[in-house]
Amino acid sequence: MKYFYLILLFALTLISCKKDSKTDEGDVAFIGGELINPTVNYVIISKGKEVLDTVTLNKKNRFNYKISHMEPGLYKFHHGVEYQMILLEPNDSLMLRLNTMEFDESLVFTGKGARKNNYLINLFLNSEVEEKAILGFSQLPAKDFESKLDSIRDSKLRKLKRFSGKLTLSDLFIELVEANINYDYYLSKEVYPFVNYTNTEREILEGLPEGFYDFREKLNYNDDNLKDYFPYYSFLKHHFENVALAEHFKHSTDSVFDKKSLEFSLIKLNLIDSLLTDESIKNSLLIGTAIEFISNNKDVDSYDAVLNSYTSKSTNSGQKNYVEKIVKALKGLKAGNPLPDIKVFDVNDNELNLRRVTNKKPSVVFFWSQANLMHLKECHNKVKELKTKYPEISFIGVNANNENKELWLKTLEKYGLSAEKEYLFKFPKEANQALAIYPINKVIIINKKGLIENAHTNMFSINFEEELLGVLNQ
Repeated sequence: MKYFYLILLFALTLISCKKDSKTDEGDVAFIGGELINPTVNYVIISKGKEVLDTVTLNKKNRFNYKISHMEPGLYKFHHGVEYQMILLEPNDSLMLRLNTMEFDESLVFTGKGARKNNYLINLFLNSEVEEKAILGFSQLPAKDFESKLDSIRDSKLRKLKRFSGKLTLSDLFIELVEANINYDYYLSKEVYPFVNYTNTEREILEGLPEGFYDFREKLNYNDDNLKDYFPYYSFLKHHFENVALAEHFKHSTDSVFDKKSLEFSLIKLNLIDSLLTDESIKNSLLIGTAIEFISNNKDVDSYDAVLNSYTSKSTNSGQKNYVEKIVKALKGLKAGNPLPDIKVFDVNDNELNLRRVTNKKPSVVFFWSQANLMHLKECHNKVKELKTKYPEISFIGVNANNENKELWLKTLEKYGLSAEKEYLFKFPKEANQALAIYPINKVIIINKKGLIENAHTNMFSINFEEELLGVLNQ
């Protein structure tokens, strides 16, 4: 019965559309559903960079939306800071149900078009599980590693063949699934030199067997059908990282990968600019490269070189403005400066200033989001361990991307997180920009004077505890 209301709603919509036969709406598709624990009272439907509509949830947290003159392809379903890709084709009537506290894991589709979307979401979730296994055998010699990867890809392709034998599937669906399988495979090969710890990256790259990267000869850097598909984008990101590193080694005596290297980042920006023509893909990779460099590098004097290179290549004025603001914010987060004036709420709904929450004692400010449950669990487990080792330090957790206080409190309760020293931004967007919170695992260390010691560190870094001891010994 839980889907009866939605099915009836779609049926009535279809009937009303038939009555109005005078209006030519071209190909039509429907999407609707129900959200549990919504963070905001609306969803956003978009295709590519174009927002199609903002749809308000009703009193039962349900919605429905008709897409007229639709183009078959990937559409994006947004809710709060989270989103998922959906494949829509003409005459699909797709319904979804999800719990925002376990966004991807709880997502289930019903209706016409459901089986292909359930297949795609399961492929995505299984890939996340496979990553851990692949990381394990990434320590093997390259030929053995390649053999195991081949086995995984062959298994996925056989499963797709069995699935396609039972149903009539579109060429577009087959293309997306094969792209997911192949680009996951290619991605694992591209990151191999970075996750194999038996030798330096230089030694691994120079010792790879002949043909290890033969797939690069057939790459399409500007695939319009895949430009919004995460496996494709993720592959391109790491592909350019790998190619840029190999190029960097030609001009350097370095043997290891260094994200803080200015020359490496400039090479990467130039490669993206020279090989990509699709503005959407190109701009996304350019901004990712620029943000990654300035987020990992404490040398604020080197930011301008990357900023100038980036702004000369990107054609997205909004993204360029964002990066310029991030650079300005990071320059303000220099060691020795106080935290910006940021308002937060505690669990009792008291409004406080994050600067005063540190209370002029050694503090670690870390951030988390419902959009990344793995990080949520891992960072709190790490903090629990560090609290035992360093009781003199105050560990302050901030939910960085949420405006829904009720959902925030529910999340703390669901995952058994202590409410002490947990806070919620009053204005998340402004706070994220002022503190340059990218990536989410960024951590800020405050010294006993209440001043910034390091605004760009990571609690999972092998040097993190040395930083904590340094603050305590001041």
